[in-house]
Amino acid sequence: MEEQNRQKPKIQPIRPENKAPEQARPPQSKRRPPRFLVRLAATLVVLAAALALVAVVAFRDSLNLDSVKRWFTYRSLIRSDSGRAESFVYDGDLTDTFAVLDGDLLVCSRNAVSLYSGSGTQYINQSVSMENPVVSTNGSLAVVYDAGGSCLYILGQRALVWSADDLESILSARLNKNGQLTVVTQSSGYRGTVTVYDAAYTPVMSVNLTSAFVMDAALSDDGRTLAILTVGQSNGAFSTTLELDVMDYSDGAYSPEFTCPLGSGVVLETRHTSTAVWTLGDRGLTVTSHDGRSSGVSWADKHLRRYSLSGDGFAAALLGKYRAGSQAELWVVDEQGQRRTLPLNEQVMSISAAGRYLAVLTGDRLDIYTDQLELYDSLEGTQGARVALLMADGSAILISADSAGFYVP
Repeated sequence: MEEQNRQKPKIQPIRPENKAPEQARPPQSKRRPPRFLVRLAATLVVLAAALALVAVVAFRDSLNLDSVKRWFTYRSLIRSDSGRAESFVYDGDLTDTFAVLDGDLLVCSRNAVSLYSGSGTQYINQSVSMENPVVSTNGSLAVVYDAGGSCLYILGQRALVWSADDLESILSARLNKNGQLTVVTQSSGYRGTVTVYDAAYTPVMSVNLTSAFVMDAALSDDGRTLAILTVGQSNGAFSTTLELDVMDYSDGAYSPEFTCPLGSGVVLETRHTSTAVWTLGDRGLTVTSHDGRSSGVSWADKHLRRYSLSGDGFAAALLGKYRAGSQAELWVVDEQGQRRTLPLNEQVMSISAAGRYLAVLTGDRLDIYTDQLELYDSLEGTQGARVALLMADGSAILISADSAGFYVP
């Protein structure tokens, strides 16, 4: 028992205090790759970069950022091999007004405003009462108003954002890129009133004009310059004038910095960017910078059949020697007044511009060009389509009498 109760001796580890230290080993030198391998790798990197650059230049129209955007935007949309999605029935007909709102189809009739996704899902079905519906968009927002009436609607984010039904007779309404709204109305005792609203649709400035009738007005995309188009008489002849004013929101005073005559033509469409005012009329196009300098082109000897001011840095016009017929010329004009032309010998149903693209819809084909009038994509078999709406990424919406469908190149 004694021996069992006896504690076992603890085993102490042997510490190497008295052990002689090992001699430090000299560091082993790393073997460097031969110089020719380094040079070969550098040459291959440079060659790969050069080939990538050549590929980007050669295939810039098919392998670009827009094709990546289209893939992400429409990856859930079921499409055929040609790129067409299944058509859907919209509530309306070809007499309605159509527009693209943030990638969706906006349809405006006298009694309804509707918004459809690419698959045909209806997000907005707003009942309205309008005699002459007009639509203007800035890409992410749209303003719908009754020309000559009193009601106005702002739409965005697939919903109704703001509305008013007590305005005086509306002549025009436009949104800039910041969401600021400019409305021209007829007012008793004046020849036109221009009201500027902020992005929350609170009026911040109002201009009453008595010297000439106001046709249109638009605030620049940066919100700093107001453009007003007026119509009057000069030496007994009809004349259009563009007034440019640097906005002063503090006192609301209006005093135009520049007054630019635009001739006797009728202005059909206006666009105000951050640097210039584009005015397209029956006789030509004028681009006026904020310092009052103008450039443009004249087509007074031709008939303007169709047009679009929605391109990024260019305007498009379909011109013919006669009012009707299949022979025509497609003009693309940039901000400096430089033009490119393309002869056409087919009946054109619709043209549309967005981003750097231009769409031309004929009786059986949709052709999409770049702003250099280089063919980007074509779609055969579009019989029945009468309206083409282009989007900034190069995709399009084809609209027939009772249905609409998206096309993704």
